[in-house]
Formats: sequence, structure tokens, C-alpha cells
Amino acid sequence: MASRQINQDINRDLGLGSRLAQDSRQRFLNRDGSFNVDRLGLPFFRSLNLYHWLLTISWPSFFLLLTLGYLVANLAFASAYILCGPEALRGANDPDIAGPFLNAFFFSVQTVATIGYGSIRPVGVAANLIVTIEALVGLLGFALATGLLFARFSRPNAKILFSSNAIISPYQGVTALKIRIANARSSQLTNVSANLTLSRLETIEGRSKRRFYDLALERRMVILFPLHWVIVHPIDESSPLFGLTREDFDATDPELLVLLNAIDEATSQPVHVRSSYKYSEVLWNVNFADIFLHSRQMRIGIDLRRLSDVDAQLHGRPE
Repeated sequence: MASRQINQDINRDLGLGSRLAQDSRQRFLNRDGSFNVDRLGLPFFRSLNLYHWLLTISWPSFFLLLTLGYLVANLAFASAYILCGPEALRGANDPDIAGPFLNAFFFSVQTVATIGYGSIRPVGVAANLIVTIEALVGLLGFALATGLLFARFSRPNAKILFSSNAIISPYQGVTALKIRIANARSSQLTNVSANLTLSRLETIEGRSKRRFYDLALERRMVILFPLHWVIVHPIDESSPLFGLTREDFDATDPELLVLLNAIDEATSQPVHVRSSYKYSEVLWNVNFADIFLHSRQMRIGIDLRRLSDVDAQLHGRPE
């Protein structure tokens, strides 16, 4: 019996580890889906996944990085041409451009981009050797930049909106925990499945331990996801939330972990989204407000601006 209990606890810890689950009082999963965990002990460049980082940084940061890399590379090669001497670049005495360094810089730009106006040419072994190296660097650099741009555009990236709060309220004769989600992008998602896990502190044999429970859902999957979906966990006799008051719930330092998996229809590739709710983000005895819109053409829509709105009065209707 004890062995079975240990195996169940291991299977429920989501890979967070018993020590982390025991000692941490911070939320495990941030609202944006990132893990609230520090990893120390490895050198920066050993732990850095440069390709993943370049794929996941914001678009402004990505283009700023490309621009800075382009300018730094040309500045470096311009400096190398200057170090080769004043006669390394023939035809560089253009009176319209002030200074030999700007001539060297623009010659570097022409070389790395394979423009080649022909007004400036390298002279001597050193200058031609630098041109050879720069041509190779330019080919590799543009190939890498093109590949990264294609990878960023082609990588499926779901944008799921989560309601600001989870709610606990009456639902079809029982009490239920509810979370509302919606697709924020025009691309369609299919086969959307949800997993909801409760993490909370429990006193076991006089010691406070954190336990994880996989919460049963009224529906774990929706085949189509054109509007919104209310994820519902009925709080019946089999639920770890059964019989708890709000004070009992808050006292256990609970966190609700939501993990979503779906298929991006445009690319037929899987996408994953996650978020979490701490006890302070759970509202009691309210219902989600109606966000459906009905047009004169009998078309149905939803107002995503009201995704997190709730009604103070309970109507008892299904979500």
C-alpha cells in the first residue's frame, strides 16, 4: 500500500520534483506559461540554446539583433581594411564621402551584400584575403538569417486567452471549478485537449507536504474551437475540492495548473499552451458573463473583451 502511494505521488508531481514541491511557496507556473524555476551551476554559453532563443524572442528584438549584427560585422571589416593601409582600397578617395573609414565601411556593405559597384576594389594580398573572408561570412550570415526568418514564420504558435480568474460556483446541481479560454488568432485550432492539475499543501503525519491531483473534467477535448470553451471540473464526492470552503481552499496555498494541447489547422502541427491560477485568482459564487453576440444575419460571435467578465448573481444556467 505504501509503495502504491509513493508511485502515485511520483506520477502526480508533473516533473517538478518533491523538493521543489515541498519547499517552494511561489507559483510554479507563471500566467504567461513560463516556469518559475531558477537553474544555476552551468556556464552561460553551455546552458544557452541560441537557436531556441532566437526563435522565441519578440519580433522587434529579433530585427534589432539582426540590424546590430549587420552593422557590427561591417564596422569590423571596415576596420580591417583600414589596418591594411591607405592603399588597400583603390578608388576609395571619393570626395563625396568624408574620410577613408566611411569608404571602407560602404565597400564592406557592397562586398557582404554582393552588390559590387566597381568604384572601389581591393589591392594587395591582405585586402583580398579580407574580402574572401567577408564574402564567406556574408553568405553564411544571410543564409542563417533567412533560415531563422522562415523558421519563425512557419513555427506554429497558439495564442490562447485565459480568463483572468477561475471561478467556483453552482453548476448543474453541484459545484464546479470553471476556467474560460478562447482562441485569440484567426487561425483555427482542432482537437483541443485540456489537463487541469491542483497543487496544494496537506498535513501528512504531522508534516506539511505538497500534493498534486489530476482533476477530472466534464469534457477533456473539443474537436472544434471556433468560439470559447469553459473548462469545467465538477466538484463531486470524488473531487479533492469536495466540501471545502473558501477559507479551507485558501489555507492550502493551492495552484491550478492548466495545460492545453491542440493541432494548428494551417500547419497540421501540435501546439502547447499553459497557464496557472493561484488561490487569490479564484472567485467564488459568481458565473462567467454571457459573451455571445447575435447579429441580424443570425450569425453567432463572441466579444473577447468580456472573456473575464463575471456576473455577481447566479443564474444556474450551464456555461
